[in-house]
Amino acid sequence: MRALVHSSFGEAEDVLRLEERPVPTPGPGQVLLRVVLSPIHNHDLWTIRGTYGFVPDLPAPAGTEALGIVEALGEGVEHLQMGQRVATGGTFGAWAPYLVAHAAGLIPVPEGLSDESAAQLVSMPFSTISLLQSLDVAEGQWIVQNAANGAVGRMLTQLGAARGVRVLGLVRRAEGVEELRSQGIENVVATDQDGWREEVARLLDGAEPAVGVDSVGGAASGEVLSLLAEGGTLVAFGAMGSPVMELASGDVIFKQATVKGFWGSKVIQQLDPAIRAELFGELIRRVTDETLTLPVAGVFDAADAADAVRLSKSAGRVGKVLLRF
Repeated sequence: MRALVHSSFGEAEDVLRLEERPVPTPGPGQVLLRVVLSPIHNHDLWTIRGTYGFVPDLPAPAGTEALGIVEALGEGVEHLQMGQRVATGGTFGAWAPYLVAHAAGLIPVPEGLSDESAAQLVSMPFSTISLLQSLDVAEGQWIVQNAANGAVGRMLTQLGAARGVRVLGLVRRAEGVEELRSQGIENVVATDQDGWREEVARLLDGAEPAVGVDSVGGAASGEVLSLLAEGGTLVAFGAMGSPVMELASGDVIFKQATVKGFWGSKVIQQLDPAIRAELFGELIRRVTDETLTLPVAGVFDAADAADAVRLSKSAGRVGKVLLRF
């Protein structure tokens, strides 16, 4: 099979190559999947750069999530069937025509879910609903987040609304407000506009968010922290703008604030199996009834991976970019 591989760390559009690799064989408790679609995530690109929490040995495969069809069952796998559609969100090397995955971690895909939605069901949506669950925000309370027009930001707003949680979104440019409004998402403020803090105060109407989510880093981290209530918690989810968080010590001290990280890969591993199943069930319901939308910006053949990566990095993109195998 011809899989996407990189022999050095760098920008994905520069270092990824299609190379011949043997089709893997499933061992006990594993399944061989024929990959249908696989999304491009920021963490995939950071891994290829060598800047993520997981640094692979070179030459390395790439990609972590996929929709696949069961092609072969390893010894002891009895709950899956040949030809069944399944989703995987934690299998390294997903940017290939075939991959081996642990059967216990696969999510059967119901008939009513499209390939495009199923291909991106696990990593970002499940991380987002796990984040929302961990924040423990009550119905009617507020969360403030930046990168509100990013995939996670949009999903956190939609999932929060479905639970009755109010989400105030910050974006870095005025166009982002209109982009989200066109998708039915309100309570968004552009921080490049004069008077943005006054607009935040108008929307909150005296409420003080107890929790903030930072996916940007840099000065944007401090903007979120500055809006939190005394005793509030700032959660670092990503670092799209800068790997350094710029926080005013006065906000940390006088708000008695807590700053902590959220890494979905670790948190999800520690989830109680019953809660994990419950959250996946909620996700599938929300996608099926379109409470949660998973738009697609484009679908590319693996041979055009460089173009796919460039689109994935483009500003203003709405939806995930998918690779087809």
